[in-house]
Amino acid sequence: MESTEITVRSGDRLVTDLTGELARFCAGRGDGLVNVFVPHATAGVALMETGSGSEPDLAGAIDRLLPAEDIYRHRHGSLGHGRDHVLPAFVSPSVSIPVLAGEPTLGTWQSVVLVDSNGDNPNRRVRLSFLEG
Repeated sequence: MESTEITVRSGDRLVTDLTGELARFCAGRGDGLVNVFVPHATAGVALMETGSGSEPDLAGAIDRLLPAEDIYRHRHGSLGHGRDHVLPAFVSPSVSIPVLAGEPTLGTWQSVVLVDSNGDNPNRRVRLSFLEG
């Protein structure tokens, strides 16, 4: 297995596109599987269409499902930080994608994105791992 860790600055964005970084990592590696993993308790990784209004739709869905209010037992950090710790139960911290001839086999409109509602920590580590096969 080959693996590397990148640092992503999510800032105040809920969704950060990782597709370009993933494609660069897979280039020239042949066939196999690539895993994208975010080792944080308040972020996840998803496959979704970007640039078509899906990002604000996702933000609205997360706000409806996990409101950023002071309703959580986990209460340190900024308002809604308890929600941030529940988010990875709904948006997995990892995703695996088949790779053929060094290219992730994403669908036409699929992008790999970091989903991070935690504005308290704008710098995120993302581990990319390739398993040849």
